[in-house]
Amino acid sequence: MAKPVVFDVETQNTFRDVNNDTRKLKVSVVSAFDYATNQIVSFMEDELPFLFKLFEKASLVVGFNSQNFDLVVLQQYYVGDLFKFPHFDILDDIKKQAGHRYPLDDLVKATLNKGKTGHGLEAINLFREGKIAQLKKYCQDDVMLTKELLDYGVQKGYVYLPTAISRIKLPVAWAQIIKEKQTSSNSQNLTLGF
Repeated sequence: MAKPVVFDVETQNTFRDVNNDTRKLKVSVVSAFDYATNQIVSFMEDELPFLFKLFEKASLVVGFNSQNFDLVVLQQYYVGDLFKFPHFDILDDIKKQAGHRYPLDDLVKATLNKGKTGHGLEAINLFREGKIAQLKKYCQDDVMLTKELLDYGVQKGYVYLPTAISRIKLPVAWAQIIKEKQTSSNSQNLTLGF
């Protein structure tokens, strides 16, 4: 049975390198947690066809800021349309509920009492320095934080938003949203016309 995949993209270059054009960013690594196998895997730029096979088998593709970043970066590598995959962007939903965007690190600190191990610019430096094992670990850590935030919201029906002095509870309907997205998707998520 098809299950969701949570993923995150790291790039080889910065927005400054590409004149703020997300479509020109190059992938360094993508990590993905597959609920079907309960495993996390990483793919370098030349291994992306294996990631896309994982996406094609997934009931739902889940990310954080994936609608406006991750899928845009990946689209240049895929012959079909990644935006036709059943997809859930955690940040998009939080923005709709709360009225503005929150960094992943702020949300996981407020909700899970955990923090990210670094930031995207550090990941770019790891790639440029050839520290691929550290780069993969950084990306996998982000995926697992995203997955844990998703699981928390699905199970509890809320997550926490940080405030200047504390945190506030934000109700989320992620269990229902995910169920609806998975139910409305085809059993096979191929986006090519054959």
